[in-house]
Amino acid sequence: MSSHVLGTAPEGARSGQTSSVGRLAATVERLRGEVRAAHAAADGRALVELAKGIMIERLSCGPAQAARQLAELADQAGVSQLELAADIINQAARDQVAEAADDFLKRASGEPEHEEEPGASVAVRLRTAECAALAAGDTQAVAESLLEHALAPLGATAVAVWAAGSDASLTLCGHAGFSADEAGRWRYVPPGVATVARGALSERCTSRITSLAEVGTPSIGHSQMPDGGRVALPAGTGGRIHGVLEICWPGPLTPQSPAVVRQLEALAELCGHTLENPPASGVLLPAALELADVSELVDLSEGLYDPALVLTPHFDPEGHVTDFRIRHANSSFLDPAGRARSAVNGALLLEAYPMAAGDSDLFEKVEHVYATGEPFRARRMTLTALVDQVPLASVADLSISRHGGSVLLIWRIEDETARLASLLQHAQRLGRIGGFEENLVTGEITWNGQLFALYGRAVTDHPVSLQDLAGHAHPDDTVAIGRFLQAVLHHRRPTATAFRLQRPDGVTRHMRVIAEPVLDADDRLLSVRGAYQDISSQHWTEVALAATRDQLAHTEQESAERNRLALQLQHAIMPPAPGTVDAPGLQVAVRYRPAESESLVGGDWYDAVVLPSKRILLCVGDVAGHGIEAATGMVVLRNAMRGLAVTGAGPGQLLSWLNLVAHHLTQQVTATAVCGLYDPETRILRWARAGHLPPVLVRGSEARALPLLGGLLLGALAEAQFQEDEVRLEPDDTLLMYTDGLVERRDTAVHESLTQLLATAQAPATTLERRLDRLLTHSKSDTDDDTCLIGIQVC
Repeated sequence: MSSHVLGTAPEGARSGQTSSVGRLAATVERLRGEVRAAHAAADGRALVELAKGIMIERLSCGPAQAARQLAELADQAGVSQLELAADIINQAARDQVAEAADDFLKRASGEPEHEEEPGASVAVRLRTAECAALAAGDTQAVAESLLEHALAPLGATAVAVWAAGSDASLTLCGHAGFSADEAGRWRYVPPGVATVARGALSERCTSRITSLAEVGTPSIGHSQMPDGGRVALPAGTGGRIHGVLEICWPGPLTPQSPAVVRQLEALAELCGHTLENPPASGVLLPAALELADVSELVDLSEGLYDPALVLTPHFDPEGHVTDFRIRHANSSFLDPAGRARSAVNGALLLEAYPMAAGDSDLFEKVEHVYATGEPFRARRMTLTALVDQVPLASVADLSISRHGGSVLLIWRIEDETARLASLLQHAQRLGRIGGFEENLVTGEITWNGQLFALYGRAVTDHPVSLQDLAGHAHPDDTVAIGRFLQAVLHHRRPTATAFRLQRPDGVTRHMRVIAEPVLDADDRLLSVRGAYQDISSQHWTEVALAATRDQLAHTEQESAERNRLALQLQHAIMPPAPGTVDAPGLQVAVRYRPAESESLVGGDWYDAVVLPSKRILLCVGDVAGHGIEAATGMVVLRNAMRGLAVTGAGPGQLLSWLNLVAHHLTQQVTATAVCGLYDPETRILRWARAGHLPPVLVRGSEARALPLLGGLLLGALAEAQFQEDEVRLEPDDTLLMYTDGLVERRDTAVHESLTQLLATAQAPATTLERRLDRLLTHSKSDTDDDTCLIGIQVC
């Protein structure tokens, strides 16, 4: 099968095709070079022709003689005609482009080590870019020319020309070095979006970004050059900023010499001229709209009821804005110095009103609006330069806007009387107050709008006179209204009363009326003025408060009764001064200290009783909670323990049975307890605990706590087992059982409190009674809980 059938070209054919493509590419590149050369030649010819025109004007000669003169001078100076033409143009123009070239020449001649390129080439490059921009068909061609002729030699790879709108928006009107998609995404930047160009426009100064990655400010091309440096320069003329020139470098921006900075500023000024006067074939940009006729702005200001000034910029010889001329002051304007409007019209703003320079930066705001076109609005601004300096008259609402080449300054002085009246209306609305005045001579009655609303009447209805007030009130309030009218109309003294108003819509409102008589010079009653206030909310609040007080008093009485009953029940079971327990070979003493507050009556209990088996039952317990519930729970558990103890069971079994009682036979009672059975014959104490602190054994001069046996608190589970232990007591040994009210502190751990108890217990005591009393006296508990303490001493 042949290679043609397989669809593969023969080797010779492929090499022929490759060479054809290469020749075609070379041809295209050659033609591009010729086009670039033609453009450069055209730009160069434009410079040369411009220089010839200057020589024709200066030497008063013809075109041919000027051409010969240019050629001879270039040969004598040893430079090209293009470089000589750029020098002639610079000498004649003396603009910023010329200054940039001269500055570079001076620095190059004074500091040869910084010389980057001949100064003449700088001038040629800048003038070539200027000629190309002037000859360009649109702003896009201007941007391409700037990049090719002036910025690429400085290392820049892209440029964007932004036009500033009157609303501080930015429109991309020319670019070079960016893809079409990137330019399409950035064709418009709304106001308020922070970009590199926005910073230069807002601050009206050059913005230099070393690297976009460091500042994070978005801008056109940041995805292509994330680490690139940027320089954004305001592009304007005559004090007005028409747009921004943004220049992009592929890498971080290095410090630039002053000569390069001057070159960039010259290019920004060139862009400013281009944006101000765009080519006829280009798109009409916001910054290049035809300047508004000042006369139209004057007519507009005369239609305003607020004071207004029409201002136009005043330039110095170098073209910088130094002041604004007052072209017109409208008929609402009053000069604070008393001058006629004709004397103000035509004067400079700072000369006529020097305070504008320091009056909340008024002049700076006007200058900013003129430069950027961004309107300025402010409410309640201090403005003393243009208004009478009387109290509160210098507070005004301010508006500054640019219209073409003029600025319209409008302010509205705040009327203090109107403001106070507005505040009074709001106060009456919020306080539900309505005012009235009734002329008793003419019968005329005046109500404000709020009073009509309080009465539920339309503003077109006739107001209600004081004499007819009783007819609109609840019948039970007739006597109170009669006393009110008698005090005002007959006794002629200010007075007030409350009544229930019955409105036409069937709603009853509680009202308060206050009135005062108005007398003439002869002490005759002329009128009555006063106010009504809707106090319905206050009335029902007082009613609810009274009901709450009654309920609180009833609750307090019930609580006191419950506490009294609980205390009586507790004292009946465990009197504060318990009697002694007679046990053979054993001395028993008990102490009970109730809580200081009767509302904290607790469920602490103790028991020491000799059983029929001659063994002695020793118990201490603590029911959770306070009040009548804790007291009744304590009674149930204490009596149950006594009844169960006669069975002869051990302490662990007794606590198991008591747990069943707490879990099933009470109202969800939980408690802790420690139970011991002492046998006088063997001096052995068997004991168990249910979540309670262990007993303390005092032997000689030492005191220690018995082991912490296992056992949950009573009532927590339906079934529970409790560990038992036994200890043989020696003669003169003392055993202490107690509740947590003896040791518990809010700011101290339990084991620390137990250590303090052991230190107190081991101190020598002459009798058991004194030992218990000292323990209660030196107790550091701060919970105001009741306390039970049992002490036994072996004889």
